[in-house]
Amino acid sequence: MAAPTAAEQRWLGAARDFFLRALPGPDGQEAAALEAVLRCLRSAGGGTLPLGYSFISISDLQHQQHIPCCSHLSWSTNEFKEWSRQGQGALPMQSTLPRTYLILVGYLADGRQENKEKLVDGCLYVKDKTGIILCELLHFKLEWLESLLVFPSWSYIPQRDQSAAGYLEILVDPVPVNGPKEVLHSIPVTSAVSAEPLLTSRIPYKKRSKLTVAGELTRLGPLLRIHHKTFFFLFLKCFASAVCVPVLVQKPSQMLWHRVFQLGHRYTVTGLSMSSMKKSGQTILVTSASSCLLPYCAEQEREQPLNSAWRGESTQSSCLETAEQLSCSLQLGAEEEKSGPTKESRIISYVGFVTKVLNAQAGLFLLDNQVCLCLAYQPLLSSARGLRPGACVELIDVHLLQKPLASFPFAVLGACLSSMVVLKSFSRLSTPYQPVGSSRSLCLQLLLRFNLGMPLYLWLVSLLETFEERFSCFFGRSRLLSSTHQNPGAAAKFLVPLLQAMVPDRQEARDIYNEILSKIHQCPLQKAPSLSEVRRVAEQRSWEGFSPSQLLSPLEAQHMGTQELNRRLAWSYCTFSAESFQPQLILLGVLRVSSRSSSLQLQDKSSKLPCVISHKDGSPFAQTALIGSLLLVENYQLVVERFLKTDFPSWEHLENLEHVREKKTSVYVQFYLEDVRVLHAAEGRIQKSLRSGNCSSLRKSKDGSTASELETPEAKMLKSEDPRADDGRDENCQGGQSSSTSCVSQLFLVIQKESLMLRNYQLPAEEAKEAQELQRSFQATVLWLGRPRLWSHPREIGDLSELEETGCDGKEGVMQKEALLLFVGRSLRWFPFLHVEGLYRCIVPGCSDLEVFDKLYFPPVPSCLLCLPVQDSWHLEHETWISCLPEHQLTAMSMQTGVEQRAASIPEVLSSSFTGSLVSFCGEIVERTLCASPKNEKPPVMTGVPKKKGTPQHFTLLSTDHSVKLSISAASSSPVVLDVYITATYLQHLRGLLPGAKILFHNLERKISRFHNVYCTYIASSCVSIVSLPASHLPFPSGPAGEASSPSLVFLCNLRPQLSQARILCHLSCVLTVCLQWICSLCSCIFKEGRCTRHNPPCPSQTGVRQASARVLVEDGTGEAVVLCRNEHVAAVLGLSLLEWEAVQNCVQSRGSVCIQHGEAPGTGCLEESEDLVVCYLRSLCRSPLICRPILLDFSLDRKPSKILQPAPPQLRNFRCGEVEFVSRVGPRPSLLCLKVEEVGQDALRYLNSQRRSRTSSSC
Repeated sequence: MAAPTAAEQRWLGAARDFFLRALPGPDGQEAAALEAVLRCLRSAGGGTLPLGYSFISISDLQHQQHIPCCSHLSWSTNEFKEWSRQGQGALPMQSTLPRTYLILVGYLADGRQENKEKLVDGCLYVKDKTGIILCELLHFKLEWLESLLVFPSWSYIPQRDQSAAGYLEILVDPVPVNGPKEVLHSIPVTSAVSAEPLLTSRIPYKKRSKLTVAGELTRLGPLLRIHHKTFFFLFLKCFASAVCVPVLVQKPSQMLWHRVFQLGHRYTVTGLSMSSMKKSGQTILVTSASSCLLPYCAEQEREQPLNSAWRGESTQSSCLETAEQLSCSLQLGAEEEKSGPTKESRIISYVGFVTKVLNAQAGLFLLDNQVCLCLAYQPLLSSARGLRPGACVELIDVHLLQKPLASFPFAVLGACLSSMVVLKSFSRLSTPYQPVGSSRSLCLQLLLRFNLGMPLYLWLVSLLETFEERFSCFFGRSRLLSSTHQNPGAAAKFLVPLLQAMVPDRQEARDIYNEILSKIHQCPLQKAPSLSEVRRVAEQRSWEGFSPSQLLSPLEAQHMGTQELNRRLAWSYCTFSAESFQPQLILLGVLRVSSRSSSLQLQDKSSKLPCVISHKDGSPFAQTALIGSLLLVENYQLVVERFLKTDFPSWEHLENLEHVREKKTSVYVQFYLEDVRVLHAAEGRIQKSLRSGNCSSLRKSKDGSTASELETPEAKMLKSEDPRADDGRDENCQGGQSSSTSCVSQLFLVIQKESLMLRNYQLPAEEAKEAQELQRSFQATVLWLGRPRLWSHPREIGDLSELEETGCDGKEGVMQKEALLLFVGRSLRWFPFLHVEGLYRCIVPGCSDLEVFDKLYFPPVPSCLLCLPVQDSWHLEHETWISCLPEHQLTAMSMQTGVEQRAASIPEVLSSSFTGSLVSFCGEIVERTLCASPKNEKPPVMTGVPKKKGTPQHFTLLSTDHSVKLSISAASSSPVVLDVYITATYLQHLRGLLPGAKILFHNLERKISRFHNVYCTYIASSCVSIVSLPASHLPFPSGPAGEASSPSLVFLCNLRPQLSQARILCHLSCVLTVCLQWICSLCSCIFKEGRCTRHNPPCPSQTGVRQASARVLVEDGTGEAVVLCRNEHVAAVLGLSLLEWEAVQNCVQSRGSVCIQHGEAPGTGCLEESEDLVVCYLRSLCRSPLICRPILLDFSLDRKPSKILQPAPPQLRNFRCGEVEFVSRVGPRPSLLCLKVEEVGQDALRYLNSQRRSRTSSSC
């Protein structure tokens, strides 16, 4: 060997000084250690010493290097440039790590002190005499521990602040200075498939010896530290089968095993004992202090049978007690809560590059600029060292949530306790390291405390970021976010009440054992709400912060009597969309239809949820094929109908909830079929496309298939509408049916469908009974099309060939016969599917008799249609709608006049020229009001009938003497409104009648009141269909109609009887009458000096209500009108302020009543004594010229004026303007109801005049 050069001698001298100063070693062996290191360096450098590099100690590295750097001992400049260029692929705008020429030599340690066990967390350190530093490796071997190593390639990430200590990233495996250690020889092992029966055997644990188990690693749990104990789980699989054995590793010296394990590799673990989880009772294998981890080698290991494994003397496992104590302690605290359910996720694996740290404290990273990685649900004791932008990470068994939160822009990959996060390569960029939040992080504290799901956790992180951004400049970030259980910080005080309101139910804590060990995966990232949870959450939210005063306007409530006040509170509703809940609730259930309630239902094991389904194209829901299918609904409206029984004396007592005697709710959901995903069709039979005859559009799935496909008729007939309904009934068809697979079908068209109610039908089989009880039933008038057809199997049914048949006489046209179908008992399940103008097929399964329908006809009343009772086992299948039939089939049908009945428009129904008594029309509900039924109308026959078991409870809290008034308009902005009255007894089958919904009414009875007002009533022959659901942005439900927009400006000469609301710019001519009263809230008699004046019989009421009314005369240049003003509008007309109006009303309390009849002509007498100060004040106020002024008046027509005006021709009247007198024809003055009064200034007056002229098409 040639003599060293001077440069080499200097370099070697520096190396000796470094070894003496930095590297500990046995006395007198420093030279040998140095020589071994030099051999490694020469080997790495191709036989030469790296003279361009210098040794650096751990202490010097930490104190002298303040920017990220890297060192590559044997790389050329070109190799380093290529390595840097590849690292910039994901983030081209970031700079690469600068290169330094340093040699790192040290010992690899796990942080424990000599002869003393320390609470370790699986972290690795590089140490020398001068110091110790954390490090991260991509691969680790146990023989490297406490060995002297040379690190040929590494990066140093310095400490930025107190929260993130500097650390090393070992880019290439270190080189041991000494040779490898010896391996063990032959070891007796038990395979995983042999060990698995031990976990379920009854052999006492104390009588079992320790095991050595070999297997393939299939899953590796994360390192967990709970109650000062660190542990992890691993799962070994048999080499030849799928049997897996769980192993708990819990000794401090074994925590580094977690870095050794790699999925798919084979390992041998010695010294295992058995233990049982105290909470779950599950048996697992547990490592002991003598356990060893070895790579599996078939040549060095031999399998022994189970019986020989237990021949040794009984030895109690040293870790049995520890494992049981650990099972007890693995609770995340008594304050943890279970969050609301979240969207269901699916489990995937993913490899990507970290491109951005979204929020390190919250554990959120951005991968590949398109998906978010959430590590909050998997505690990382390494604080995610190495996860810098530019690093490559492999995710195994993580949850993919496509859109967990509407405001969050990325899909999320959530790592739970069953997931694995493997670092594949370190970042080559000079990007900083941001540690993942520890247990001191407020985000993670609240996550554990409330056991939040992903959507709610992302919402929490966003809220905390906003809070920090707004207030950290005032208090500092640490003071703002620091929080302990005893001393919560500002952020915690802000967030905890919000979470307590959103996650109010305190249930069991997160079960980490079940999450890791359960064969069926369960964790907070994968939850779908049960329907019982949906109902409970909706009911709870509907009453949260509820106050009866919310349902009424204070200006209206203070003038209501007791009966009207409590009636207005009796029935209200609130709606929730999926976005109303954080996290959003999805609905998952099987579609059923109940014969007891005759309603559609989503059902799971926990509960049933009634539903209203509609189509976006306006057609009614009639897809009988979906019965029994599993539906997923994400876009919906959850409706909670609230029923109150109250006895509030007056509005002043509304805050006293003692007057609420009873409150109940009825919950149902409404959605569009296009927003439904069919996860599983009944019997697993799904057709790939809809029948050509069905024109209802359904949403397409990603693979191009229809989201709500129809299935074969055979599958439809096999589905049960309710497995618990009417058990024991005969399911076979009557009238010549058999158990064969053949069936008979008959095509029919629905002409009329009547209401569901109690009727007194007596079927032929029940004629022998002496007294027939009233039965819930409905009937439909149908038109049979063609002849009955026989099919050898239900799956053959599929065409509409009956529409092209010829009649009996050979003429063109389809055979038609009208009939009345009667639905009683289980056949009531078809009520929500039958709709007018729908084409259906009646299928009789297991029947071959073509006369089966003729044999069941019977005439209930002479000269009436033949009646056919629909049997329980028959199946109705919707085919299509008349409007969807091709033209040649429509022509062949030769439609009868009854089928061609056209729905009228609302203006046509209101017209005086309309002559029909039964009307059908379509309109939008603008207002829903509960009112008392007219005294001259009796409720339907359902009253007085004993209530049977199973009667639907919906709306039963409404008294039968109540009715609901629906104000219907042709469109939301239309001023023309028609009132529809429905008695409470019909409402139990009518869901979805909410403001904003578009409804198609059939066969309502048109009536004219004594005030010549047109209205409609719902009768036994009526039915409704939901055309469209309310929009989600409707105003507050209890608000009056038209409150959301201002009425249009009109002239008085243009008023029409159909007008509901309008606005006029007018001049107040004079005040005709004023009446101020203090009346009894109970009997409406005069209330004077604190008591009711009624004496016979005496009234017990002690509460009075203020009421005021005034009639004023207004004109707008085209005509005059008398306007009735009530309560607060009287003050506005008289121009009184709130204080003045309050003083006047207080004066009336002692008098009971004050009335003034002023009149138009001067000298008109009054009813009061002139010396009464209140009367004098009001009279002088009415005569004041200040009253006569321009006003902007919102009004509606007075439908019930005090005097019924008969139509009369216009009359001549004289008008004087100064000294000029005019003569004009003037019609009768219409009566108006004041809705709002506004003062008008000069500028506004000019503008409104111009608006009135431009918006009015004609003037008088």
